[in-house]
Amino acid sequence: MTDIGGRLVGSIIGTVVCGVLLVSAARAETPLERGRYLMKSVVACGNCHTPQTPAGPNRELELAGGFPIVEPGVFTAYASNITPDIETGIGGWSDAEIIRAIRDGVRPDGSIIGPPMPIEVYRGLSDADARAIVAYLRSIPAIKRETPPSEYSFPLPPSYGPPVGVVPEVARDDAVAWGGYLAGPLGHCTACHSTPGAKGVPDLENELGGGGATFHGPWGESVAANITPTGLGDWSDAQIITAVTQGVRPDGRRLKPPMAFAYYRTIAPGDLRAIVAYLRSLPEK
Repeated sequence: MTDIGGRLVGSIIGTVVCGVLLVSAARAETPLERGRYLMKSVVACGNCHTPQTPAGPNRELELAGGFPIVEPGVFTAYASNITPDIETGIGGWSDAEIIRAIRDGVRPDGSIIGPPMPIEVYRGLSDADARAIVAYLRSIPAIKRETPPSEYSFPLPPSYGPPVGVVPEVARDDAVAWGGYLAGPLGHCTACHSTPGAKGVPDLENELGGGGATFHGPWGESVAANITPTGLGDWSDAQIITAVTQGVRPDGRRLKPPMAFAYYRTIAPGDLRAIVAYLRSLPEK
């Protein structure tokens, strides 16, 4: 009886394990599913590449570009059309060319992409996530929409560094490291919330998370907050998450765009907790 019972239990356990593996495999994210989650949550490319109105992004022109981003006396940048339209968007670009534009800041014609595109942090975007974003961009409707060229009061750099090579995925079991990846290469929170240095570019080395950047748009003027422990003060984790996803401070005051509340509200709970862990680890500014 003991031997039969042991074999029976072993058979049941084996069946359960096999079933769990099959279910897990069936639920594994495809690149398109991963790209859709990223683009509609933490990456939020549509927050710049979709024309903005006082009420938020114009969903009829999702990712079709044309939104002006102004840094008085420094630049007037127009977000480009990143839909698959062949003539006015990125429909004629290869996957590698799109990834090179995102991570190296170089278009297929060799021209350099200027600020506020946060190339400095996008260089850390993993290969897998870069491919996932491309898969999503390929899946959306093409919109024919010409966008004006951006204007800068200074010469753009010849490059942002050596060509980006292989970028592995970041382990998710370290909350601070994973949160840093979410708030940096993916969500570029650090790019907006770090104090600007020369030419309006965020000083990620000396003023990481220190705030102070000014943004102009249909909402008027807003100033990026200090998101280091100095600025967050005694906010609880839940209060930080509410501010990120709903745009409401602990005292009830509403935050202004360009915080991408329309996208951040769908960030997964585990990702939000990791972002909070990372923010709490930043040096005080």
